[in-house]
Amino acid sequence: MYAVVEAGGKQYRLQVGDVVDVEIMPVEPGQKVELERVLMLGGEDGVKVGQPLVPGAKVLTTVVDHGKADKVISFKYKPKVRYRRRVGHRQPFTRLSVQEIVPGE
Repeated sequence: MYAVVEAGGKQYRLQVGDVVDVEIMPVEPGQKVELERVLMLGGEDGVKVGQPLVPGAKVLTTVVDHGKADKVISFKYKPKVRYRRRVGHRQPFTRLSVQEIVPGE
């Protein structure tokens, strides 16, 4: 069974046992998190598509840790005027481990 959920403005396709990096969440490592914005469920019995959400469905996850993604460099350059700007950015994330998918109704 798999589920398509929305977390942090992005959509993820998850199965039990998957580890996924989502936008930073204000929770401590080891805590349980319920992702209730389930857009679609799929499995042996077919596919349930929500309108926009599947009623009663949720994905139970555990917070593994927090971290930062690889550095992304933003470089601005204008020729002939000695203008150069180099800025690095590392996006923080929360790493979740999927424990269970509850199909709901």
